[in-house]
Amino acid sequence: MLNTDEALQRVLRLMAIPGKSCEEQQIADAVVAELRAAGLPSEQITSDDAHTRTRKPGAVGNLIARLPGTGDGPTTLLSAHLDTVPICVGCEPVVDGDFVRSANSATGLGADNRAGVAAVLTAAVELLRSGRPHPPLVLCWFVQEEIGLQGSRNMDPAVLGPIDVAINFDGGTVEKLTIGATGGERMTIEVRGRAAHAGVAPENGVSAITIASLAIAELEREGWLGRIDRSEGRGTSNVGIIQGGDATNVVTPAVHLRAEARSHDSAMRERIVARFREAFTTAAAAVSSAEGHTGSIEFSSTVDYDSFRLSEDSPSVVVARDAVTAVGRTPYAEVAGGGLDANWLYRHGIEAVTLGCGQRNVHTTDEQLCIADYLDACRIALRVAAGENN
Repeated sequence: MLNTDEALQRVLRLMAIPGKSCEEQQIADAVVAELRAAGLPSEQITSDDAHTRTRKPGAVGNLIARLPGTGDGPTTLLSAHLDTVPICVGCEPVVDGDFVRSANSATGLGADNRAGVAAVLTAAVELLRSGRPHPPLVLCWFVQEEIGLQGSRNMDPAVLGPIDVAINFDGGTVEKLTIGATGGERMTIEVRGRAAHAGVAPENGVSAITIASLAIAELEREGWLGRIDRSEGRGTSNVGIIQGGDATNVVTPAVHLRAEARSHDSAMRERIVARFREAFTTAAAAVSSAEGHTGSIEFSSTVDYDSFRLSEDSPSVVVARDAVTAVGRTPYAEVAGGGLDANWLYRHGIEAVTLGCGQRNVHTTDEQLCIADYLDACRIALRVAAGENN
């Protein structure tokens, strides 16, 4: 049985706590306080040092709690991410009928992913208070998920230890079992040209804007930009940031671009990135001044997360499917088009299924949390934690 009133009040409290990426100390402290109040010894609660290796320095690392097994069953990991996006800072969660929304119309709600945080925490608190037998449990709340899965990427998997079953709670519907996700790679492109007076001697310049424009146009024309469906494979790409130029009377000497490539096929993602590099290199060589000077590029890329897909008979998939069915829902499996902490868990040797908690319109001021879905996510977390589906 689930204490639904307490579970609802818990998520309302947690959503009101600010904690955007890299600033998760306050929300981590709140989770620790509830675990301690429920009777979990402090020596069974730790934070790792992943935040010292992330792209941006963070206030705290991933939060990890251990509940030694008091019954039979596989070692089970329940996880969620602590951070929210900046638009959620200042939210004022209120119940509005069957949903929770922010009373502050200028903010999001932070249900992504405080609902996941609360579902995992609720399962732990219920077990600790009831004394129900359960298999060995590892609970992990990741940091910096919203800025490239940095917490899960930079964790040392040895800190978690061997895991048999893993369920990750994030955004979306309760019924959907996310058993795979695309891989993503970010590109940084510095285009170098040559400055000249655009009115007096434009022919002496090499326009970095022209180089970038030619490269982007070629990628679009050949089907390597946007949704990509070619004989080589499928994926997506996007140029999201272009910065450069200070005045209209100067031939622009430098442009900074940031782009991304995604695919469920790692080899295809690499092909997309290679095609971007080739297009910009070719364009830089094609634009020259009257004196024969050409442009150049500096190109770098970073893999945010690699793609993965679990088999239907993976222990984590079986347990998740049974738990969703047990609460009266009809489970279905999907592969996500974005990255999840489960991407990096997979790279760390842990097969994790991701379940939603009823979050709607995330990352917007229209964000809502479906209370019925959230409470079912808590029930699922509790069933899995208690080993009732093993």
